Order: sequence, then structure tokens, then C-alpha cells
Amino acid sequence: MSTAVLVHQLYKKFITPGVQIWGHSSRMNLKRFGYAALSYPALAVAAVDHVSFDVQEAEIFGILGACDSGKTTLIRLLAALLQPDGGDLRIFGLDVLRQPRQAQRLVNRVSGEASFFKKLSPIENLLNGARQYGFSGSEIRRHAQDLLARLGIEAHAFHQPLETLNRHDQQIVTIANALLSRPRLLLLDEPTRGLERQTANEVRQILRELRLAHGVTILATAQDLADLDGLCDRAATLESGRLTGLDTPELLRHQLLFQGLQYVLTNMEG
Repeated sequence: MSTAVLVHQLYKKFITPGVQIWGHSSRMNLKRFGYAALSYPALAVAAVDHVSFDVQEAEIFGILGACDSGKTTLIRLLAALLQPDGGDLRIFGLDVLRQPRQAQRLVNRVSGEASFFKKLSPIENLLNGARQYGFSGSEIRRHAQDLLARLGIEAHAFHQPLETLNRHDQQIVTIANALLSRPRLLLLDEPTRGLERQTANEVRQILRELRLAHGVTILATAQDLADLDGLCDRAATLESGRLTGLDTPELLRHQLLFQGLQYVLTNMEG
């Protein structure tokens, strides 16, 4: 089995702007006013801090982390939407920094900020997305309809403008678009967040089928380990941009429970 994703010492920082506030000053020329502008310099914050891991072809790999842990930045780096400030990132052997366009052709991404043509229907949006990956014809249309129905979209909504659907159904269309293209690497940023339980379970089942039938490599992020359990072969934990654990979801659960117990005991002793 070949390596689909290779991440080595990946680093991405963001610069927070400097701020200016008013405070007391002892400078002679400002004493008569009592206050002066105090400037604080810009700061570099590491969103992804020297992260290393690999994902094998046809593996389902999870990234578990709280909000602002760096998950979304990592996904955007993998999708070649951001350039890293350091480290090495390869998708099926392609250097993402030097060959971003070639890498992007192998990848599809689902995220909360994904956008569509709001005036077009779910079917029209899905067929438009499929054409970008070289799929067209009556068979792909039938597949799109079957996929929407399986994920809980009512048939009467297939041809309504997307802007008339609720947020839940729009998210389903976003997921269906990524699943329909069957990319070699599928990146999912908290794909089941906000979905009803039945729909979330159906999404996970379709992901398992994609891997089995087409060998798709899948990387999914989540805030709750339960969203990755039963889906991922392996998962990593991310905290403040740093990788803090990597194992099967089952073993990660035991580690997190043990760390939680240690935290409770430490606070009881204190």
C-alpha cells in the first residue's frame, strides 16, 4: 500500500496585527495630557506547529481537536488553499508547495464555508461540480439523485434553488457534491456537525463504501471522538496546532479518559 499523504514538520503561522491602546505615560512632552498611545507589536501565532504524520492510500484517517486547535488550517494546507511557512507536504508523491494545481486535481474538500451557486438547484450544483472532475451524462445524474435521496433530501427539493433550502439541507448538498466526484483524496472538515443522527450515520456509511468500492483515501476532522469512532482506521489529536496523539480511535479514547482522570485527581489533590 502506497502513501497518500505525507506531512513532515508542517508549520503555518498567522500574524496578529499590532494594537494601540491608551495608557498612562511619563514622557515629559505628554505629561500634561496624562495619557498616551501605547503600541504593542504584531505577534506570530502558529496555527499548525511542526506537525508530522502519514496517511496510507485507501485509509480513513481522523483529526480530533477542539475549536481553534488548527484542524481547519491543516485541511486548507492539504487542499493547497494555503501555503505552509515550513515543512514538507506531499499528496500521492506530489509536492503541494511546488505542484499545487496537480495536487488539487486529486483532492475534494468539504467544509463549513463551502459555497455554491445559490440560484441553481441541488442537482444543477452537483452536476456542475461533477463536470469539473470529468463526470457527465445520464448515469452521473442518476447517481446524484440517488445520493441526495439517500442523504435525506426530498425529491421535490432536487430542482429548487439552493437558497430556498434550510442550512441542514445545504450542508447535505455540500457533502453530496464531494462524494459524487470520487476524488483520490477526500478532505472533510467536521462533515457531520449539525446533521441529524440518521443522516450523520448515512454519511459515515457512504464514506466506508467509497473507500471499499473506489479506494478513496479520506481524512476527516471532528471535535467529538464519537464522530470518528467506527469510521477511522487511525486518528490523531491536535491541540493548539500541535499533534498530541496518534492511534486507533479505541486506544485514543482510553488515553483521553486516562488524561481526564489524571486531571480530576490532580485538581482534587490541589
